[in-house]
Amino acid sequence: MTIRTVARPVPFVDLAWQHARIADEVAAGTRRVLARASFVLGEEVAAFEAAYARYCGTRHAVGVGNGTDAVELALRGVGVRPGDEVVVPANTFVATAEGVLRAGARPVLVDVRDDFMIDPDRVAAALTSRTRAVAGVHLYGRLAPLAALRAAVGPDVRVVEDAAQSHGASVEGRRSGSLGDVAATSFYPGKNLGAYGDAGGVTTDDDEVAARVRGLRNHGGTQRYQHDVAGMNSRLDELQAVVLSAKLTRLDAWNALRREAASRYATLLGPCSGVVLPVADVPSAHVWHLYVVRVPDRDRVLEALQRAGVGAGVHYPAPLHLLPALADLGHGPGDFPVAEQHAREILSLPIFPGITAAQQERVVEVLAAAVGERAT
Repeated sequence: MTIRTVARPVPFVDLAWQHARIADEVAAGTRRVLARASFVLGEEVAAFEAAYARYCGTRHAVGVGNGTDAVELALRGVGVRPGDEVVVPANTFVATAEGVLRAGARPVLVDVRDDFMIDPDRVAAALTSRTRAVAGVHLYGRLAPLAALRAAVGPDVRVVEDAAQSHGASVEGRRSGSLGDVAATSFYPGKNLGAYGDAGGVTTDDDEVAARVRGLRNHGGTQRYQHDVAGMNSRLDELQAVVLSAKLTRLDAWNALRREAASRYATLLGPCSGVVLPVADVPSAHVWHLYVVRVPDRDRVLEALQRAGVGAGVHYPAPLHLLPALADLGHGPGDFPVAEQHAREILSLPIFPGITAAQQERVVEVLAAAVGERAT
């Protein structure tokens, strides 16, 4: 009798691993919140905001309802108004452009470099008299070239970080969230620093911007029944703050595990000439929110991985200018060729704190077979 061993599935992300390590702290924090019966903008939110500002190295952190709201609030905080233009990379998640539109401005799309990052030269060429800001998107865990962006746009255009995928990434001693005039981030559950539901934040050193965002998130005022401007309801709740505070103390250690996993992938995939590996020119500047490779015939390869129980994905299958929701921007196929090529080839492999060497070896085994090579 032959016993056949079936390989266990490899999840794309394992949030249960994280929860097991903070369960006691979350339970204690939840009891505190329930005992106070204060659920919105209370002590837990204030404590997390202070801790996250210290972590990022900024004067202020403002908790909000989700990452999309954070983009809008960050833009409005630095004075983006209807009729303004905001330069945005063509290969980001749609929320970056949504935040621009919700602020009443127009997204001006530009192509990206071969390393997925926004191209400062193309940004400079896209500037007009209406340009108010540029969105430096830290994609997949890697920092956008913000210094080059700032040089390209000059002093009159605000540099806004979309830091949703880069919690803890740093360069020259400065962390994501402190590199621009203002930063928007998401604490969606799957992020490097993730809540147990939707949550987001805005960080800045600018006192006026922080005060403006605090008012806008709370119906346009910082005191009850005082509404100075038309704002919105986007407040980080106490229970999510409990979770985020517990995870924040472990973020650096968990990012180190992501870096170890990324290094292991690079070693395992090195012999696979059919797989283009991601770039990490400065190791500390990448926190590997996603491990994104490029392969030919991506859809077939993705199907093979999923059929074998490997939880791979695509981030993102279409650049912004080819999404029906943004058709009014007036672009079409061929307008941003680098972003379009990436969208055809990119493949996100499982990576998360707690992924095992055996799981990664399984991912590489299936991937190598799908691209017609043998892993070594």
